[in-house]
Formats: sequence, C-alpha cells, structure tokens
Amino acid sequence: MIAQLRQRLLALQRAPGLKEAPGTLPFGIPAIDTMLGDGLMRGALHEIAAPGEAHLAAVTGFALGLAALSAPSPRLVLIAEDMALAESGALHGAGLDAFGLAPERLVMVAVAHRRDLLWAMEEALRCRAVNAVIGEIRCGGIDSVAARRLSYAAAESGALALLLRASPSNDASTAATRWIVGTARSVSTHGPGAPRIAAQLIRNRRGPIGSWILEWSDSDGQFILATLAQPVATSTLDRPHRQVA
Repeated sequence: MIAQLRQRLLALQRAPGLKEAPGTLPFGIPAIDTMLGDGLMRGALHEIAAPGEAHLAAVTGFALGLAALSAPSPRLVLIAEDMALAESGALHGAGLDAFGLAPERLVMVAVAHRRDLLWAMEEALRCRAVNAVIGEIRCGGIDSVAARRLSYAAAESGALALLLRASPSNDASTAATRWIVGTARSVSTHGPGAPRIAAQLIRNRRGPIGSWILEWSDSDGQFILATLAQPVATSTLDRPHRQVA
C-alpha cells in the first residue's frame, strides 16, 4: 500500500504535459534531440540559469535562440524585473534581427515585484497567440506552487515557457528541463567569431543529461555543435624560426 501511495504521489507531482506534450522543439542536433526525446518539450516550463551574473547575456541569447525556433514567425513576450533591466540592459533591435525575431512581434514587460512577473508570465502563457514566454528573475527563487501554475498554463496553450535565472537554484520545480548556460570562446582568424555558449543540461525529466558547446549559425538560423571547444593558437608572424633556450 505504501509503495502504491508513493507511485500515486509521484504521478501527482509530475509536470503537466509530460505524457501528452503538444510536440517538441528540435535543436536539429541529434546528440541533444535524442536525450530530450526528439527535442525540447513544448507546452512546458524550462529553467535556464547562468553560472554567474557575467554570463547573463549568454542565457538571454540561448533563450532567444530557442524562441526563434518555436515558430516560423514567432510571437514572443519577455518579462523582466526592473532591477534586471537596469543592470543587464534591454534587448537591441539588431540583435533580435540576428536571431530572426521581428521586433514588432515582441512584447516587453517590466515589473517591480516578483509576484507581478509570475502573474504576467502566467497570463501571457494562457494567450494562444503567443509562441514563447521568457521571464527573467535575478536572485532568489520561486515557490513550487508558482512553478506548477506556469507549467499548467504552458501545457494548456502549448507555448514555450522559459524562466531565466542569474544563478543556479535547487528549489523544487515542475520544470521539464534545467540548464546552466555560460559564455564560451569563439574561434576566428579574422575579427569576432560566431557567438558560442557552453550549455549544460543538468535536469531532464525525459532521460539523461549532458553538456555541449553550441554556436549560433546565422546562415542556418539555429544552434549547431561547435567543431572546436577552444580556439587554436596561431603562429606569430614576427616570431623567429629559432629560439635560444
């Protein structure tokens, strides 16, 4: 009887939409899609944390890349706390174009309190005209009830719910996946290279976890696996052919 009760409690704690999800969002990278069960689950909550505040731009870039893949012409709602916008800045039009996101299809909301951010995320997720909702919080966490409400709202509409954090959190959550995303060095012989991030999947309700170095491809409009994790040192032109020890 105790074993049956435990199984029933686990089923009740399961995030909504896990069994009958409204499709998946493929990365187009077999190594990642296989682990995620054909791709990132739509109609579910996903948490993306930075290893530190210096990596918040990488977290935002990763979230925008996922939002860009959510639909051919995605409609996006981004909600952030006032302090987050003051410290990290707002999105730039040219950067949105680089991800294939039309600024006229983006709604940005600034809130003063955490409860307002969670309420706005839930309301946006319940709108079936929205493909993805991104919420950015700074320090602290959210309670399990709020996380469950976001999961239910995403499951009802099939939208992608992305919760961004300035640091990893171990609080209870119904999130389908949890990621830690940071910056990675790009490789280029002439000028700045393509943006790269280090993406670590630390929680996956559908299976295993892993880590990858991803690069955003402007030509493909999606993430691709970086061929080299670190740049290769090139020879110095003014270095003599022979050196004396």
